[in-house]
Amino acid sequence: MRAPRWFAPTLLAAALAAPALPAGATDLVDAWRGAQQHDLDYAAARAAQQAGAARRGQASALWRPTVVLSGAAGVAGSDTAVTGAQFSAPGFGTSDGVAFNTSVNHGTLGRWALSASLPLVSRERDAQGRQLTLSADVADLQWQDARQTLMLTTAQRYFDVVLAQESLRVLRQQQAAVDHALAEARDRYRLGDVPVTDTHEAAARSEAIAAQRLALETDLQLKQAAFTDATGLQPDAAQMLLPASDAAPLDTPDLAYWLSQAAAHNLLLRTRIDAVEVARQEAAKTSAALSPSVDLVAQVGNERLSGSGSFDAGGGASNRSGNRMIGLQLSVPLYSGGMRSARQDEAQRGIDQAQAQAARTRQQIELQTRAAWLGLTVGAGRVQALSQALDASRLRLDATRLGRQVGDRTTLDLLNAENDAASAELALVQARVDLLTNRLRLAALAGRLDEAALQSVNASLQAPGGR
Repeated sequence: MRAPRWFAPTLLAAALAAPALPAGATDLVDAWRGAQQHDLDYAAARAAQQAGAARRGQASALWRPTVVLSGAAGVAGSDTAVTGAQFSAPGFGTSDGVAFNTSVNHGTLGRWALSASLPLVSRERDAQGRQLTLSADVADLQWQDARQTLMLTTAQRYFDVVLAQESLRVLRQQQAAVDHALAEARDRYRLGDVPVTDTHEAAARSEAIAAQRLALETDLQLKQAAFTDATGLQPDAAQMLLPASDAAPLDTPDLAYWLSQAAAHNLLLRTRIDAVEVARQEAAKTSAALSPSVDLVAQVGNERLSGSGSFDAGGGASNRSGNRMIGLQLSVPLYSGGMRSARQDEAQRGIDQAQAQAARTRQQIELQTRAAWLGLTVGAGRVQALSQALDASRLRLDATRLGRQVGDRTTLDLLNAENDAASAELALVQARVDLLTNRLRLAALAGRLDEAALQSVNASLQAPGGR
């Protein structure tokens, strides 16, 4: 499976950029490794995969011999009566109309049996074995999908904290600028240089930002708590890394390549396809329920009953029997009371359901792949446009400040310019985060999101001061 050409350059960039990270910085790889130890959904998925792996052992055990040892002991009795029998023995001749009676009353019974069987032919076991093996394969695919899902979730939680921290930082910076404009407006109002509306506008904007700041602080605390619960790491504004200005991939394969990779290697889609095969084997197992089966069997047993009898003349009575057998056993089920046809109908509906789910998943994967690819390719141009918009908004802000000082711009113009510059800065950070997230999502859709892919995205992060 050919990897995208931008994987190698970004991995090289990761190696070169790693020494430049600040000491104690928490990056995506740190978060991912912590999540493997602390995320509860991941722990549940790992247990499910281990349980699924045991099904391969079950499939092999279906064709191994089974040995059963059974025994019984207790108090029992036995009575037999035979009339009209014929008796013959050397020296006694032959007698007709003979009767035999035996009796063991209040006796003790001891019984044991050792039996072994080895299945030789069974269509039902064949289907059941294939079904168990496929179920184990599905469990492995679900485990791999859980790893990719955890990577995506961890990256999302990491960037959620980064964006919340950046939003709060920019808002505090904006509040400082608005408070400065408010103080200046009040001073100039006292001098009669500006109308009172300037002070009201600045005060209203300052209070609105203060309320927004409280909401952002609450949001940041919640996102930090979610990140800590999932990774065991304590996020700090000085430790979290931001997307760099060169977050866009150097070269991205075309959409047709990614669609083909997703169709062939997407883990969820492969799980759905295997689920169809599992359903087919369930139907095969049901249709084979009335098929003949042949087993190699061996058995040895013994039973003894001893006690007093009605005809023992005081000497006691006992019955003893033993048996030994080895050979082939043929079983041909003839009638199941309608259970077979009912189970076949259920199994066929299960196949239809699994096929519909696989088709629906294929559609969803294709749509998600298109969205991620477009987000990645268009996102690079969007980041460039937003970067230029940020530069323009900062120039506008500087010009508005100067115009406010000379009286060509109002306080409201300055407040609006401050707000637009802050919005442009946050929009650029969000766009860079979306770009990196789409890189990870596209790799996951193609079934190749691993630590190497995570490292390639990690190489596009930088310390907060490196804007």
